[in-house]
Amino acid sequence: MKVKLKTERLLISPISPTDLEKIHELHSLPETDQFNTLGIPENIEETEQIINDWIAKNNNGESRHFTLKIESAVNGEFIGLIAMNLGPPKFRSAEVWYKLHSNFWKQGYATESLHKLLEFGFSELHLHRIEAGCAVENLGSIRVLEKVGMIREGRKRQVLPLKQGWSDNFHYAILATDFKT
Repeated sequence: MKVKLKTERLLISPISPTDLEKIHELHSLPETDQFNTLGIPENIEETEQIINDWIAKNNNGESRHFTLKIESAVNGEFIGLIAMNLGPPKFRSAEVWYKLHSNFWKQGYATESLHKLLEFGFSELHLHRIEAGCAVENLGSIRVLEKVGMIREGRKRQVLPLKQGWSDNFHYAILATDFKT
């Protein structure tokens, strides 16, 4: 399943090998790495291995993993990444994550793209539940998750191995019956 989502300001579509340099730059920014467990890649080859895995999962025909790029609908500028990974079919659930270039923080792009991805998950994939997690100090991500209607369900202690040490993680979720288009 080829996913192409569009909002008023954004185009959301599968990543490709041509996105390597932009994704490498995104992963190499210290400010985007602060609350991310991936870590800053040592070189572009490491990033290439990561995106090759994502592309393979996007294209394996199972439609269980969607790693997508977020671009400006106006000029095609790369804004960041967003992804949805489905759980076992019986549970009709998924987990989402996103990572935006710091040049695009605090402009509503994360909220807009996440809302569109949730809409896709509930209306197209007929999911029952979509989950996300974030470091308890990641106030920007907490705001995004709550703006789209996700509810904080719990806190896992010292589960995230971040550069600055172990961090607690807030667990968020939204049900199909909670979602407002």
